[in-house]
Amino acid sequence: MSSAPDNAVPALTDSATLAAPVARSSAATDVALIASFAAFIAVCAILPGIPTPSGVPITLQTFGVILAGLVLGWRRGGLAALLYLALGLVGLPIFAEGTGGVAVLSKPSVGYLLAFPVAAALAGVFATLGMRAVDRFVETHGSGVRATWRYVALFVAGLAASFLSIHPAGIAGLMARLGITFHEALAIDVVYWPGDVIKNLAAAGVALAIFRAFPDMLRNRR
Repeated sequence: MSSAPDNAVPALTDSATLAAPVARSSAATDVALIASFAAFIAVCAILPGIPTPSGVPITLQTFGVILAGLVLGWRRGGLAALLYLALGLVGLPIFAEGTGGVAVLSKPSVGYLLAFPVAAALAGVFATLGMRAVDRFVETHGSGVRATWRYVALFVAGLAASFLSIHPAGIAGLMARLGITFHEALAIDVVYWPGDVIKNLAAAGVALAIFRAFPDMLRNRR
């Protein structure tokens, strides 16, 4: 991704901005954003996926989950993923392959699914820390590649959140539901790694574009 000149990309993540935002988001705005991203995750889930031998298809769910955390922050991002999970468990057909209800808890995908709220929250935490570090570095060294490093920070935040939560929980779920060993479950999970990298690259790009277009989304993320 090409970077814009520093004066064209406002310093949205400096400590002063985060400590004293221009306009605090209202509770109604929070609810609307949480609901909107929960709906977006649902759309990502019900789009046709790629079947795999394990019975856990490759879908865009994790793209929506990570994007929610990157854009909304740890609290609202986690709540968006939690709302999506809750609505699916009560019966709405918004999980992969148009399924819903508590019966999904008996499927091999259970670990991946239950990890979504944690993944979104971690992505939010890591994104905030990463972009603060980028802004400090740019302010100290006068570098003109702020946007590029913000993109890198967002990508690393999303990927770290995924590999620290979704994949370990997914492996545990595969072991529990398929009755296989850790090494067998890991071999299944590895199939999802390339797609996960691609989805996190895309999520970082979309998040950065949102912050550029709507700076308040970053100033008020929490």
